[in-house]
Amino acid sequence: MFILSRTLRWFGLLFAVPLIAAAADAPQFNAHAAERFAKLALACVSKEYPNHISHVLNSDADVAAPRTLTPCFYGCYDWHSSVHGHWLLARLIRTFPDAPFAPEARAALKKSLSSENVKTEAVYLRGAGRASFERPYGLSWLLQLAMELREWDDPDARQVSANLRPLEDAAVQRLSTWLPKLSHPVRIGEHDQTAFSMGLMLDYARAVGNTEFEKLLVRKAKEFFLADRNAPLAYEPSGEDFLSPSLGEADLMRRVLSPEEFAKWLGEFLPQIPKNGSIDWLPVTVSPDPSDPKLAHLDGLNLSRAWMLEGILSQLPPDDARRASLQAPVDAHARAGLAAVTGEHYEGGHWLGSYAVYLVTKRGITAKH
Repeated sequence: MFILSRTLRWFGLLFAVPLIAAAADAPQFNAHAAERFAKLALACVSKEYPNHISHVLNSDADVAAPRTLTPCFYGCYDWHSSVHGHWLLARLIRTFPDAPFAPEARAALKKSLSSENVKTEAVYLRGAGRASFERPYGLSWLLQLAMELREWDDPDARQVSANLRPLEDAAVQRLSTWLPKLSHPVRIGEHDQTAFSMGLMLDYARAVGNTEFEKLLVRKAKEFFLADRNAPLAYEPSGEDFLSPSLGEADLMRRVLSPEEFAKWLGEFLPQIPKNGSIDWLPVTVSPDPSDPKLAHLDGLNLSRAWMLEGILSQLPPDDARRASLQAPVDAHARAGLAAVTGEHYEGGHWLGSYAVYLVTKRGITAKH
């Protein structure tokens, strides 16, 4: 069973109780808290409508319901959210195998990721006119799901992982063909951001031992980002961001460079990070309307910023003078982000739980959990 490495001050929000100043006294992320997120995913992985599909029609024969087109990932409003909703379930069962929600979550995984469903989904992915389908965001989350299942020592996980392999292989092939042709990185705060998805891909490649894919990712990361200087952090966020372009890039490069190399690169890339312990250099964002599908993105931005900052901290030397100024916004963004994961509005509820679980279980910090 996965054991969290430390108790975080902001986990009090998971229990709807006031924050406790002393970290040692704060409640831990446990099965009761995890159930909140599991319920969000269980409520949407088989909820077909409303549905926002990105679907190329080649003929009248391609007009079909989402569950027919993509029988694995038709719920949760859109394909990529369904993928990381299934990842959320796998992550939480693996973390808390005896939790009350585990049997229902196992059943949902086995139903969605049956061998027959995956074969149909793989045919869809390889279909004419779909070369850019869910590339790179959805495909990188698919690889995260595949990695989670491969690392999980469980009979059900092994079976579902084997079922998923045709779709996993199709995703790796699609991304391996695309990346060498990508001449410039996409530097935005939404799905097409290159750096974020490359970080998920790189974690996958290392976890499964795909050295060829890993070498490609490392080479392209350095080609795209190694010479970057003076990131325009003051221009962030855009009004619909759920990822930080600057922090996403730094979170990728900490996976590529040694601690000493990364510390130097970060100083040139983000010279704005204070060395005096100042905590107001990266304010928390506020969604003006959590019921709006695009404006709700800012709630996710707080969560992804928190985990990206933790990733940056994880690769800096212990005596780095920027650590205090990096830790403060981790805590502030996590508090704000977790408070927004209520499920009140489906526009955010169908995906924010995945971001919360990625943060609180530190999925991207270490190679294995």
